[in-house]
Amino acid sequence: APGAKKTNVVEPHQRFEGVYIVKGKTDALATKSLVPGVSIYGEKRVNGTVTGTTEGCEFRVWNPYRSKLASAVYNGVESIRMQPGASVLYLGAASGTTVSHVSDLVGPEGVVYAVEFSHRSGRDLEEMSKRRSNIVPILEDARHPMKYRMLIPRLVDCIFMDVAQPDQGRILALNAQYFLKDGGGFVISIKANCIDSTAPAAEVFSSEVEKMKESGLKPKEQLTLEPFERDHAVVCGIFKPKF
Repeated sequence: APGAKKTNVVEPHQRFEGVYIVKGKTDALATKSLVPGVSIYGEKRVNGTVTGTTEGCEFRVWNPYRSKLASAVYNGVESIRMQPGASVLYLGAASGTTVSHVSDLVGPEGVVYAVEFSHRSGRDLEEMSKRRSNIVPILEDARHPMKYRMLIPRLVDCIFMDVAQPDQGRILALNAQYFLKDGGGFVISIKANCIDSTAPAAEVFSSEVEKMKESGLKPKEQLTLEPFERDHAVVCGIFKPKF
């Protein structure tokens, strides 16, 4: 009908529940908007109907140049260790670009504990969480999980980490020991030159992976984020604490 909104065909991602592909000239990764009508960071919003259903929904395009988790999905990661209903501890939330998509993905039954130390970014995060009840903004330093343990009342299913710190492997292990359930998943984005700007990226990645193994973090896969990010890798795995 004239004036009717264009509806796109949307398919569920084959591997990741809660992630979608908007079909078009170039297919785009997307999440189903938890808060329709609102863009978080100027991202494109499209109306679509998931194949096999009749109900129209709003989807938010998930740009791999703006989100390391999206770039990992584009590059064929096997598991992102999170799904609808999951509880996720997100370390290094910044102003919430990727957090907003994780919030869509885990949906109203899930929760995202979003830790960010920068107060400027934290303000944006708090503002966004007013509309998204499944985000708990935590303005603290991820290096000191003791300081926010009271805000995370249960063990989480997954930790996602994007903290540009030289000892990020240690910070991940520390948070896993406090908050990650036995057998829970982790996804960490490692920026090589942040850890050691003199060593080749591949060496930095393998040394970080070795450190993780010593702490009960069992890496299952590692992949580069090229062409979206230079000298970044994502490492995913599961946590088996050493009691």
